[in-house]
Amino acid sequence: MKTLSLHDVEKLDLLARPDVAEHITIFSAATAVFTDFKTLKPLVIKLNTAAVDVEHLMKQSHVRLKIVIDDRGHFMGLVSLQMLHSQEMQKHVAKGFPREQLLLSDFMLPKSALKAIDYKELSKARISDVIETLKHSQHQHCLVVDEDLGVIRGLISANDIVRKLKLPVDVNLNPSFMEIADSIEKVKLAS
Repeated sequence: MKTLSLHDVEKLDLLARPDVAEHITIFSAATAVFTDFKTLKPLVIKLNTAAVDVEHLMKQSHVRLKIVIDDRGHFMGLVSLQMLHSQEMQKHVAKGFPREQLLLSDFMLPKSALKAIDYKELSKARISDVIETLKHSQHQHCLVVDEDLGVIRGLISANDIVRKLKLPVDVNLNPSFMEIADSIEKVKLAS
């Protein structure tokens, strides 16, 4: 075993900070609003998990989105806290399904309903290009795939775009890309 050197910190008062562009605009690189699974481990949940358990876990950990996988770890879709909202559960219960027996698969957005942007194309794009591409989408997330590697590389979240661009949109209302495009248009008209 090796003993490491201990240093005094009395004369140090500055904190290291990540090299992040402080001012992000719609003309910034699209990768500024991209969650890259190569650098940030995706938050996953198994497909056969009880929906009430997933809702509880997501609320406790303040997570709005999870990647749904099967028992082999293969991507199956996405689930957001909004999809699991109690009102959505009540609709299923009203149809005669016991709340405790509802599964994540009853609420998730399956991969067949999702679209993706290729990472190579994204790496050459601006945030405005992403918004323009997705402005007709009612979704709040878009996957990013790496065709060369044959993997889902990450995702783009409408909420992340709102926060990073400091748009006057309430993220608690889970805005879609269409709402972001509308908000940007209103800001342009007001200027």
